[in-house]
Amino acid sequence: MLLYFLHLLLAFELVLGASYTQSDSHTGIGFLKSFSYQAIPDPTHGRVNYVDAYTAANENLTYASGDHFVLRTDYWTVLDPNGPGRDSVRIQSNKQYTTSVMVFNIRHMPQGCGTWPAVWTVGEDWPNNGEIDVLEGVNDQGPNQATLHTTAGCTMPDWRYEKGNALLDDCNTLLNSNSGCGVKFVDTRSYGPIFNDHGGGWFASERSEAGISIWFWSRDAGTVPYEVEVGNETVDTDNWGEPSAYFPNTDCDIGAKFGPHNIVINLSLCGDWAGSAYGASGCPSTCEDYVNNNPWAFEDAYFDFQWLKIYT
Repeated sequence: MLLYFLHLLLAFELVLGASYTQSDSHTGIGFLKSFSYQAIPDPTHGRVNYVDAYTAANENLTYASGDHFVLRTDYWTVLDPNGPGRDSVRIQSNKQYTTSVMVFNIRHMPQGCGTWPAVWTVGEDWPNNGEIDVLEGVNDQGPNQATLHTTAGCTMPDWRYEKGNALLDDCNTLLNSNSGCGVKFVDTRSYGPIFNDHGGGWFASERSEAGISIWFWSRDAGTVPYEVEVGNETVDTDNWGEPSAYFPNTDCDIGAKFGPHNIVINLSLCGDWAGSAYGASGCPSTCEDYVNNNPWAFEDAYFDFQWLKIYT
């Protein structure tokens, strides 16, 4: 029993956070100034056609108004099965970050069969500088999943201080079909239609040499730290309580496995994960056929960000 409590105390000490000062703030049109469009073939082989800034603006796939920044997929075009995928958007921050806290205030996330929305950070020369998935899921199948992807030599302990349920312990992209070391959240309000029905919420990540932590608070949770809720100029992650997902440096050298990261926000359809999981998601037809022939089904496939605050 004593050994158990010592283990608990050690884990709690390792997850203790720190104070940070706001370095960047993005609201509305600020996203368009601070992120660049990636009109590239989808690396996850989705049924999407990532468009450039001109096309996104012309088709209203991204737009800003006041404190709204919206990023979405096309929902009016029936696709040629032999042609390109559905127009969608992938953007990447112009700045890179290492030790930092990021708070994403999101009103709405993409929902619907075939959807694969993600908010994540990634280094150059993937996977050599690592990947941190803050928000990710497919086909409306919640709750949210946070995951690390790395080169060999980064594993997670069987037990650690977190609310979520660990899935796999080895973060190596060469194992388990690049599933990484994920943690499934327990709060059903953290993903998909349930997230949207509750007015969205806040996702926050902290990256330091000691580890990587991810938190989530629903808009109606009543337990949101005030500094998170208002986007304070300074934050102290010591005040945030147990994270939804925690990835300690116990058997993973965070500084060596994770280099400078850009923030990426994207919406894919089908592809390696959403496509392979489609049949077990209770969705109709096949994923690609559904995406090709049912544009109306993607009317709610959009992000609406209120703001993003970054602290260093």
